[in-house]
Amino acid sequence: MQRSDAAFNVEAAALYRLMAWLSPAYPVGAFSYSSGIEWAVERGDITNAATLQGWLAVMLGEGGGFCDAVLFAHAYRAIAAQDAAALRAVAELAAAFVPSKERFLETTAQGRAFLDAIRAAWPCPAATRLDAAWDGAVALPVAVGVACAGHGIACETALHAFLHALAANWISAGVRLIPLGQTDGQRVLAALEADVGAAAARALKTQLEDLGSAAFRADIAGMRHETQYTRLFRS
Repeated sequence: MQRSDAAFNVEAAALYRLMAWLSPAYPVGAFSYSSGIEWAVERGDITNAATLQGWLAVMLGEGGGFCDAVLFAHAYRAIAAQDAAALRAVAELAAAFVPSKERFLETTAQGRAFLDAIRAAWPCPAATRLDAAWDGAVALPVAVGVACAGHGIACETALHAFLHALAANWISAGVRLIPLGQTDGQRVLAALEADVGAAAARALKTQLEDLGSAAFRADIAGMRHETQYTRLFRS
């Protein structure tokens, strides 16, 4: 069955926004953060493409990547349902549910920058509803989830794109730190496709009260990075 022009235009607009918002060029400063990968490279946990892939697979499946996916999904649904109490609950939990000082800086600084850019260039009532529901620091997955819901982008599509961007930024840090060639970086990104899909699928079914992570070494890396002697990244 041939799609209508209206349906095509809606999908094209959604794709356009996702490509803009999750591009490395979007002004959130994502390039400044490594989520503890810098410490893991220094300590020898990550030494090549294979060990980078293994580290990131755990972050996506059991660590910060999965937690961000759950928070994204619940923020999206709260906006879609116009549920201010649920939106406040997820925004508050997202700001609190971080394992280190630098991880808090990473997610809230990017969340603030993302919302600033949305308000300036892509305004929508959802951002105003977030302001009314929660006046504290906003984590990045909440900010992106709110914007995607506010612009009517399908949750599943938006969540996959968000996790892809997250993994791509981690890989970019690894490419610079190990160092790796750009082709090896793309091999790692390709190998993580199934991990991204699995994390998104599980996150969409996870209740907020069941949120949790088990990527202990990655959490420790984020904490140790705070006192690392020489650093290129802010986390």
